[in-house]
Amino acid sequence: MTPVPQSPYARALGERIHDLHPRLRAYFEAVPDGAVGVGDGVFQSVGTPRRWIWPVLRLLERRGVVAAAWEHDVPFGIENRTIASRSIGERTFHFARGPWVMRDAVALTRHGRVVDELGEPGLVAACFDVDVADGALHLTSRAVGLRLGRLRLRLPRAFAPVVRLTERFDDALDRQRVDLTIDAPVLGRVYEYRGDFTYRIQHLEDREQHP
Repeated sequence: MTPVPQSPYARALGERIHDLHPRLRAYFEAVPDGAVGVGDGVFQSVGTPRRWIWPVLRLLERRGVVAAAWEHDVPFGIENRTIASRSIGERTFHFARGPWVMRDAVALTRHGRVVDELGEPGLVAACFDVDVADGALHLTSRAVGLRLGRLRLRLPRAFAPVVRLTERFDDALDRQRVDLTIDAPVLGRVYEYRGDFTYRIQHLEDREQHP
């Protein structure tokens, strides 16, 4: 019998995945073959109001990492897939200036942590501790690195930003909530997004019939 594939999150959490809200488990478990995880929602805020940081963010924006923006009520869409035991995600932000796509790929390290490679081709990588509290998933970065050609450079802890992500399900709204912050030493908050969305697993043949 072919083993059922597991997502990096499920492997990192082990039995703790059952502590997640049931609707979150559908999001963080593996997407079945022949299917895609689809979400639609609105970010209440995206980016940073500190415009002097935007020139640096624009370099990362071109590679699909973060957006040089500060906007509110931004519609967005999600597509998740599981490929070769990695969670592949694509987020389309519909800014006032037009759509922008953030791409990432999540894998499991040999130490049991998840590593998220952002942009193309994995320009920025962050290694996370994974925790569950009150049914929500919490990620806190332990290390952040850059890929420069074939060279992988880990940022010293004294200079590395700290990325925190919380995903929880709001039963009252019947929607999933996401809250991400990036804080840099000395500078403080340099990027964030928060919003809510609906999510479902859609089989590709159904998608072709009902796009």
